[in-house]
Amino acid sequence: MAKNSAKDIEVKAFATHHVITQPNPLRKVLRRVEAKDMDDPVGRAEQALAGLSGEFTDWMASEVDRLSAAWAAIQQDGFDDDRRGELFRAAHDIKGDAATFGFPSAAVIAESLCRVIEHAPDLAKVPAELFSHHINAITAIVHENTKLDSLTVSSELSRRLRKVADEYLAHVNRDRPEHLEAILAPSIVPGE
Repeated sequence: MAKNSAKDIEVKAFATHHVITQPNPLRKVLRRVEAKDMDDPVGRAEQALAGLSGEFTDWMASEVDRLSAAWAAIQQDGFDDDRRGELFRAAHDIKGDAATFGFPSAAVIAESLCRVIEHAPDLAKVPAELFSHHINAITAIVHENTKLDSLTVSSELSRRLRKVADEYLAHVNRDRPEHLEAILAPSIVPGE
C-alpha cells in the first residue's frame, strides 16, 4: 500500500489535543451503486427462510423422532456413553434449531433436558418420568404445530418442566458444589 506524504495528512491542533486525519485510500477503489441496484442480503436471507419455512415442521419432526429413538434405546438397553451422547446431541440440536424453526417452547424444554443430562451425577438414577415428560412435551409442541407459542400451554409447560428439572438437579447435586453453582446460576426462563 502506498504511504501518504506529509502534505496529505491534516493536523488540527486544539488546546488539549491534536486530531490527525489522513485521506482514506479506499475511496479510490469504492464503486458507487444507485439505490435501485443495491443488494439487501438480509432481505434475501428472509426470503430464503420464508421459502424454506414450509419444511421447518418436517425438519423438527425428524429431530423429535431422533430424540424419541435415542430415549427408546435407553429405555430398552440402559445408559451407556454412546446412548447418553446420542440423547444429549438430539436434545441439543432441538435446543438450537427449535426457536429458529418457530418452536421456542420446544427449545426451552430441550435446554432443560440437556441440563439434566449434563448435570445429573448418575443418569440411571434420574426418574424416567423426568426424561419422558421432557420428550413428550417436545413431541406434543412440534406435532401439534404450536408455532410461536400460539398456545400459552406450551410456555407454561416449558416453565414448569424447567422448574422441576432445576429442583431435581439442585437436590442431587447438593454435595457437589462445582455443579450446584452452574445449576443455580441465573438463566433466561420464559414467563419469569
